[in-house]
Amino acid sequence: MVRKHAGDYHQRMNSTSRRLALVLLTAAFFALITTGCQTSKGFGKDVEKLGDNIQKKAS
Repeated sequence: MVRKHAGDYHQRMNSTSRRLALVLLTAAFFALITTGCQTSKGFGKDVEKLGDNIQKKAS
């Protein structure tokens, strides 16, 4: 009986560990996505300014 109880404990811990890992990976994924969006917007603004400067010098 002790082994069955110990096995149940390890199964629960394994399940909890998997859930925790999934939550952490999901949070990291969303953090990267939202950071990437801000970076893309900034990069787009920089490219737009560069294009404006090229047009001013060309005319």
